[in-house]
Amino acid sequence: MNGTKLAGGPTQDEILAVSLYKLGLHSTDTVLEIGCGTGKVSVAMAKAARKVCSLDRRSEAVSLATETAGNAGVHNIDFFCTDAMDFLRQDLVFDCAFLGGTQNLAEILPVLAKKVKRTIVINAVMVSTLERAVTILKELGIFTEVVQVQVSRSCDIAGSIMFKPINPVYIIVARGKPCS
Repeated sequence: MNGTKLAGGPTQDEILAVSLYKLGLHSTDTVLEIGCGTGKVSVAMAKAARKVCSLDRRSEAVSLATETAGNAGVHNIDFFCTDAMDFLRQDLVFDCAFLGGTQNLAEILPVLAKKVKRTIVINAVMVSTLERAVTILKELGIFTEVVQVQVSRSCDIAGSIMFKPINPVYIIVARGKPCS
């Protein structure tokens, strides 16, 4: 990557693994990602799905994510520098959706509930985002579960090892129910 740093940084491998498992991607799926950041999640989803539409409102994120996909040799991702609500106005339906960006959940989630056939996964680090997302998803009747993942990594100390914790992440799972 070109050394560009983004707020939040790349998704940790362990968080990515659980998020992908919860998405339950199939090789025929079309997936939407809102908040592509570094592109790490986009690339992982693209390796499991047929097509990924990945968006971020930050041009530097889209540029970095595009570079990440190119370096990984992945070509089934379309990147968009746009606001999620602007993108969602299109007449598109997805099998699954992943939200790494959590702004405007009150506007985005009701639309996703209608445009996602199977699974919506949201990664959140703030308790306020967790509470807001769960409340909205319950009101929509699509909430499934929250998995709190806390990872610690070993590091050397005084000839032994200790574990340094990484901030916990809340993986929020919902089931879509597209309009007929």
